[in-house]
Amino acid sequence: MKYRSFKGTDISEVGLGTWQLGSADWGNVSDEDAFNILNAFTEDGGNFIDTADVYGMGNSEKAIGRFLKTEPKEIYVASKLGRRSDGKFGWPQNFSYLAMHKQVVSTLRNLDVSELFLEQLHCIPIQELKNGEVFDHLRKLQDEKLIRHWGVSVETSEEALICLEQEGIASLQIIFNLFRQHVADEIFAKAREKDVAIIVRVPLASGLLTGKFNEQTTFSSNDHRNYNANGGSFNAGETFAGIEFNKGIEFSHEIAKLLPDERMAQWSIRWILDHPEVTTVIPGASKVSQVESNVESSDLPTLSNDIHTKLRELYDEKIKPVIRGHY
Repeated sequence: MKYRSFKGTDISEVGLGTWQLGSADWGNVSDEDAFNILNAFTEDGGNFIDTADVYGMGNSEKAIGRFLKTEPKEIYVASKLGRRSDGKFGWPQNFSYLAMHKQVVSTLRNLDVSELFLEQLHCIPIQELKNGEVFDHLRKLQDEKLIRHWGVSVETSEEALICLEQEGIASLQIIFNLFRQHVADEIFAKAREKDVAIIVRVPLASGLLTGKFNEQTTFSSNDHRNYNANGGSFNAGETFAGIEFNKGIEFSHEIAKLLPDERMAQWSIRWILDHPEVTTVIPGASKVSQVESNVESSDLPTLSNDIHTKLRELYDEKIKPVIRGHY
């Protein structure tokens, strides 16, 4: 595993996304499987884990918290807030200082830690970003030492550029993959200029870029790749990176022909890591074998300029015109 600097802290360039550990939107993951996934990740050198308070309404955070009690190495956990709709939470109440404080305290309780390494706004409405008060609240939470760093998970480059104007922002979390290449053109240079970390989510387009799906592949009823395949529940871009499933199968075949060998998932992550502005990529995993596959990407050699050029040509000509959702 190789490491990159996050505000002076060395974090693994391949992190672990843990939406699936909530057992709410990716099918069910048992407590035993969750522990084994987390353990395999840290044994392979991983030390950066991303979660959110709405992943199973705290289940993902709690699973990570239980694991942290068994792990002697320092693990850097990032969570996200702003999308809860239980109790007194809900838009726009989520974005007052009091509500954000309660959400952070809930996360700290779930993880059983006194300070969170990174708190992120979780794809909140753009008007809240423009208003700017949420950033003052994050700074206050930082001053109170409830959070060490703060950042924002965004859906669009417009949102990213708004956030990059905020003093003290540590990171941007974005969708960036072979089905969403143009993001690099729009925000990477400015993020580098501002010394803001880039955290890449949905790196494998919800599994489409593993090369393991076909037209007959189906998903369980509580898997977002079923109920949100066409954006029925939230932004279509969060599922399959906004590409219609069957088209994504076709594109994945074309991409596979351009890669050095059959390790499509690993090369897809390697392609992301070839961008020096990227600090870490956070693929999820519902099996230990997937963790091991993802981590192997860190040891692959850089893709050639010729391959990068051909992949971008395919994207510009065929893929970008059919992306759905906000981006």
